Amino acid sequence: MSAPTEVETGLVEALEAACRQVPAESGGALLADAASSEEVSALVGVISSGVLAHLRGEAMPALPRTHLARRILQSFRKHYLEGAAAQSPPASSATLLAGLGSIEAVAAALEGDWRQRFSDRLSGPDGLELVVEVAHDLRSPLTSILFLAETLRRGRSGPLTPLQERQLGLIYAAAFGLTSVASDVIELARGGERQVDLDPLPFSVADILESVRDIVQPIAEEKGLEVQLVSNEEGLRVGHPVALSRVLLNLTTNALKFTDEGNVEMRAEPLADTRLEFSVRDTGRGIPPNSMAMLFEPFRRRQRDREYAFSGSGLGLSICRKLVEAMGSELKVETEAGKGTTFSFVLALPRVNPEDGQLS
Repeated sequence: MSAPTEVETGLVEALEAACRQVPAESGGALLADAASSEEVSALVGVISSGVLAHLRGEAMPALPRTHLARRILQSFRKHYLEGAAAQSPPASSATLLAGLGSIEAVAAALEGDWRQRFSDRLSGPDGLELVVEVAHDLRSPLTSILFLAETLRRGRSGPLTPLQERQLGLIYAAAFGLTSVASDVIELARGGERQVDLDPLPFSVADILESVRDIVQPIAEEKGLEVQLVSNEEGLRVGHPVALSRVLLNLTTNALKFTDEGNVEMRAEPLADTRLEFSVRDTGRGIPPNSMAMLFEPFRRRQRDREYAFSGSGLGLSICRKLVEAMGSELKVETEAGKGTTFSFVLALPRVNPEDGQLS
């Protein structure tokens, strides 16, 4: 074996000092993550061996990819730098850089394949909850952006120039799209029917249609489209207003996304007895035939011809179908290339008699 170089000698001295210092911390934070102080000492030995092996150009020993090992390496790095600076004479810059390079190589080995770790986490028992947590974390700040953009857009903080109005419209549309995707992920993870678990409630169909139009109006204005309401509904009906609003909002947003000129129409048309037919029609390009077979499937692969879906994942239409089915109906679609698409469904919604509050 060749004689150790100056760099290696200086590194070994600093490593030995670190090896003495790191286990001394085992009475605190390190030991809290360890089964015993012996485990800490053993990991210190493995990590120092790995650092020296990398410095010498040798294969590193197997390193445990654990949180404790990474914590020890952080402490190791700290004590190595302190030890190198305390040497007399102080370690040269070449020694210092060589040691840090080897320590970082061990750090990379301890991290391992993040893609595999992420995949393992998603496929684990708490993988679904992780996805929901991420979606929640995204939705909260996006909702704030929507509120602020709409507040500014309505001039409540002062007059706006046409350019500023357009820019705020773009911000609103982008934030709204991301918020919808996050909501769809949460809804799908919970089965897609959570919003119809409640008992039926009295509600105004007219109010729901107007509310949906108000929400999507900035998106329509940005694209130069008109959102039309066709309904002569008055009074109250009994049903699931939250689920109905969600379906109409998803379908209307979807229609606006794939319509470049013309309009989007929301319609509520009374049928026989207590039934109403709801529909959302657009004047867009229509749905490609090769997209129809998997139109309502979530997480499908995007096709080359810009597939028709609420999002690239197809979550929006999947959620709409689940909600409509949970309300006792079926979501239907009619489409014609170059002329547009219509989604429709029929719901049984008894009227509330305004005189006695009873169903009719």
